[in-house]
Amino acid sequence: MFIQTESTPNPATLKFLPGQTVLEMGTADFPSAEAAGSSPLAQRIFAVSGVTGVFFGNDFVTVTKADGVEWDHIKPAILGAVMEHFQSGQPVISEGGEQTSGHAEHTGEDGEIVNQIKELLDSRVRPAVAQDGGDITFHGFDRGVVYLHMQGACAGCPSSTLTLKMGIENLLRHYIPEVTEVRPVAV
Repeated sequence: MFIQTESTPNPATLKFLPGQTVLEMGTADFPSAEAAGSSPLAQRIFAVSGVTGVFFGNDFVTVTKADGVEWDHIKPAILGAVMEHFQSGQPVISEGGEQTSGHAEHTGEDGEIVNQIKELLDSRVRPAVAQDGGDITFHGFDRGVVYLHMQGACAGCPSSTLTLKMGIENLLRHYIPEVTEVRPVAV
C-alpha cells in the first residue's frame, strides 16, 4: 500500500491519500481524541503523540498537529497508523458511528434561499476545499447572514477568513442577493 501526502494551506494540517475510499459518503470530523470513539482509524491516528485533530473525506484523511510539533517527527507514525488500519480490515467508522453529509437542517420561511445556498456550497465550494483537505458546511441563515462550519484543514487555517470573506461571501452575494455576509461558527 502506497500512501501519498499533500500539504494544505494550513501549515498545521497534512492530507493523507491512502489510494482507496475512506468514506463512501459524507465526512467525519474528530476535533479531539475523545471524539474518536466511533472510529478505529481515528483512534490509531490520535495514538500518535502530537496529533490534535482528524478529519475524513471520501478519499483522504486530514491530520492536524499541535503547535511546536514537527511533521518530520510524527508523519512516519501517522503513515504507519493509516497503513496498519487499512490492512487490518477494520471499518473506518464502527457500526452506528457518526458521519455527516454536511449541512444542518433549516426550517423556516427562508427555505428556498437556504436551498440555493446549499446548492452553491455543494457545487462550487465543497469540492474546492476538499482538494485542500477540508470541508465547509451550512450551519444557519439569519437576516442575510450565512453561518458556515469549517472542518479539517479549514478549521484554524490562517487563510480561512480570507476564503470565507473574499471567496465564499462574494460568490453567495453574487448569486443570492438576500445574502449580506458570511460568518464562521465553532461547533
